[in-house]
Amino acid sequence: MKNMKTTTKKITNKFVPLFLLAVVMMWMKTYLTQKTQFKLDVDGVLQEFLLFINPLGSALLLLSLSLLFKGKRKYISLLFIYVVMSIFLYANAVYYRFFSDFLTLPTLFQTQNFGDLGGSIVTLIQPTDLLFFVDVALLIYLVFSKRVPKETKNFKTKAVIPAITMALAISFLNLGLAESDRPELLTRGFDRNYIVKYLGMYNYALYDTVETLKSSSQRVLADSDDGTEVVNYTKSNYASPNEAYFGAAEGMNVVYLHLESFQTFLMDYELNGEEVTPFLNSLIGEENTMYFDNFFHQTAQGKTSDAEFMLENSLFGLPKGSAFITKGQNTYQAAPALLKDRGYTSAVFHGNNGTFWNRSEIYKSFGYDHFFDIESYTNLTDQDMAEYGVMDKPFFEQSAPLLESLPEPFYSKFITVAHHFPYKIDPALTTIEKAATGDASVDNYFQTARYADEAIEQFFTQLEESGLADNTMVVMYGDHYGISDNHNAAMSQLLGKEITPVENTKLQRVPLFIHVPGMEGGVNHTYGGQIDLLPTVMHLLGVDTQNNVQFGTDLLSPEHEELVTFRNGDFASPEIYAVGEQFYNPETGLPIEDEKQLEIAENLQEHGTYELQLSDRVVNGDLLRFYTPPGFEPIDPADYNYQVDPAVVEGE
Repeated sequence: MKNMKTTTKKITNKFVPLFLLAVVMMWMKTYLTQKTQFKLDVDGVLQEFLLFINPLGSALLLLSLSLLFKGKRKYISLLFIYVVMSIFLYANAVYYRFFSDFLTLPTLFQTQNFGDLGGSIVTLIQPTDLLFFVDVALLIYLVFSKRVPKETKNFKTKAVIPAITMALAISFLNLGLAESDRPELLTRGFDRNYIVKYLGMYNYALYDTVETLKSSSQRVLADSDDGTEVVNYTKSNYASPNEAYFGAAEGMNVVYLHLESFQTFLMDYELNGEEVTPFLNSLIGEENTMYFDNFFHQTAQGKTSDAEFMLENSLFGLPKGSAFITKGQNTYQAAPALLKDRGYTSAVFHGNNGTFWNRSEIYKSFGYDHFFDIESYTNLTDQDMAEYGVMDKPFFEQSAPLLESLPEPFYSKFITVAHHFPYKIDPALTTIEKAATGDASVDNYFQTARYADEAIEQFFTQLEESGLADNTMVVMYGDHYGISDNHNAAMSQLLGKEITPVENTKLQRVPLFIHVPGMEGGVNHTYGGQIDLLPTVMHLLGVDTQNNVQFGTDLLSPEHEELVTFRNGDFASPEIYAVGEQFYNPETGLPIEDEKQLEIAENLQEHGTYELQLSDRVVNGDLLRFYTPPGFEPIDPADYNYQVDPAVVEGE
């Protein structure tokens, strides 16, 4: 009888009902968020069950920590844990709306970017987001209301063990079922969607933390032997230059124009019967301009910084976070450094804060001589400012004297910002109507694209007027998508076709123009990506890259392999697209079923995955500190100082 009373007392502990309510609320909220806010491509009964059950183990385990606290502190700790989990869940939902990706530990440490991201974040917040916190308000009421009886007695440790044991049992069952559906879930591939789909948001966060710590430790443990496999691979993968183009731009200045958020579908696209980008369209047929219509972005969470990282180094961006932020002090053999022994001066122009994406530090590791950031641009009006810095037209106008002040030959890069999400622009600056899909991000996209196109035309005019045009190679590249797959319904309406996995892959194409005075131009259908830009540009300048650690190959070389590997392990080639776990024929859009084609596809994917792993090994281990190509002078970041010289800015 006594034992029965004791058992009843334990069961009726006043804290237990509140604890169980919190577990169920967090379980259901997480499930509904995963189901409605993320595109996880759930397929089949097992995957549906895993999506439903995976938040339970995490919610039970994390909230069980409150049972370890004494007295009324267990109520406060329960509320605190619940609020933190809710904020984490909501932050991922907002982040996913634009990036189609999840927050990782490295992105959370990119705090120096947060101030500049304010406008974009506000745009992503929706009125219905209040529903994310209705349960939080209820829990706050239950914890602090005097009408709800509170339990002051403490739980003994042995009473907490069953809750934690049950949580772990559910999580291990979840992992076992996930592994049965997708073997080696945690060891193969780079796609975070799979981790969230199978294991849930909170287990994903744990996995991400472990992986981040592992990659951070690689530099400490690395030695010169680790780079041998990498050097051997890149040398064997080298594509020799095309004799017809090698040195076509030798001795010329180099100007990179960063086409922010431009996608290839914009080229020759007409909105309401009007060309969106008439100037860029005119360059497609220009005699000295080569246009690549199968050129893909390969960025991940680093977006713009990933694109820069690849074009400067021919190394892949990291699978999570940005190498600009986390690997800024590494040793690099970037384009500005490679060209120093050719007498090149180098400079970057950007009308935003120099600290954004840690540019003011990593550019020193790249060997850039000058960095002209927002401090170099004066006498600006409110109309001259975009969400992320100076609007493109005043940016190019004020950059002209700075560019002309550089000793020739120079290697330079202009990072534009006007055509950046959320695509806001003063109506007085627009020269084309919005689209009318009802999706604001998509509808606004075309007005800022037209403005950017006009600004690029202005830059070409300035180049002619300065006398630099006849001795300058201009490379224009799209950095990443502007419209994510979260807006495929609106894109389907605009393009007049269903956005299938193949069509969505094609939307990852970005423009690449290479204009070289005297070089034969035309449309080039070669498949390539941002990883291939460095060797292509170096060979046009007459600089052989055979001894450099570069994972891309010259787009103009007959030996160039037409395989574009994306950061998540998917790929695109002329014959096969890999999307998720399926291989497709890009012409028909249908899944590939032929055994020989499937074998080819698997080999291509294995090859691409191996390259990603080698590149990550180089970046995480900082392996270039152990290898110096013949004739290359290593960069010392301490030699560079980007303090603005007022005399240069004012053109004195």
